[in-house]
Amino acid sequence: MTDIRPRRSVLYMPGANERALEKAKTIDADALILDLEDSVSPDAKEAGRANVVAAVKSGEYGHRELAIRVNSIGTQWHDDDVVAASEAGPDAILVPKVESAEQVLSLVAAMEAAGAPDHTQLWAMIETPRALLHAEEIAAAHERLTVIVMGTNDIVNETYGLHVPGRNPAVLTSLAWTLLAVRAAGKVIIDGVYNNVKDPDGFEAEARQGREMGFDGKTLIHPSQVEPANVAFSPSEADIERANGMIAAFEEAAREAKGVATYNGKMIEELHIRDAKRILAFAEALTGR
Repeated sequence: MTDIRPRRSVLYMPGANERALEKAKTIDADALILDLEDSVSPDAKEAGRANVVAAVKSGEYGHRELAIRVNSIGTQWHDDDVVAASEAGPDAILVPKVESAEQVLSLVAAMEAAGAPDHTQLWAMIETPRALLHAEEIAAAHERLTVIVMGTNDIVNETYGLHVPGRNPAVLTSLAWTLLAVRAAGKVIIDGVYNNVKDPDGFEAEARQGREMGFDGKTLIHPSQVEPANVAFSPSEADIERANGMIAAFEEAAREAKGVATYNGKMIEELHIRDAKRILAFAEALTGR
């Protein structure tokens, strides 16, 4: 894992709502997406843009990673959004409905032309059938693209599926397919949102599912989802104890020139040790903030 910056909880905040942007300074999310797209009405787009630029420049969000979600390519607001976001210099610019490697390259060029600082990454949303079919090309298109965010609501809509507990087969296929593409490119991938903020049990189940699949975190639509997301995507005390135990057993077997290393009766190999070290590095990143 090349990037161990925690992104367990990635909370959308409406860019036109100054009160929400102020409240976000106190929410223990790993990352905030200051949104200019779906949560902002057409007549509030320019005010929202000014709000999120001011929020980024304030420097008042502590450890929270800040991404600005611009309006999608081809909309009347997109170009001005990218220029304003690039000049503001957030941690990332998130672009919805990216569908090709060529679009990634064009976005990087636009960011560079607008003077985006080196630390401002490009994040891309995959949320259409065309994007899913080109996920590997998109993820590997440019080193400035570091994070893929799943747009699961749009995937359900565009495949004519239904929202069901546990997620329907088309969504699960989309998640797994894109995760493979993103891991092949060595990038980070964030699961989609859970829509029912009054169903904490359903949210926790879906967050666990995302973690079991291998996602780095989950996008959120309400502050109440932050803590359970942080729990779901954090290594437990048992995980940390097991990781330390496997590493110790493996190193002892190497010192004693044993052909096989075991921990708690199970054989462990180099691949288990790589995973154990990743878990410990992630836990250290959490405690070191």
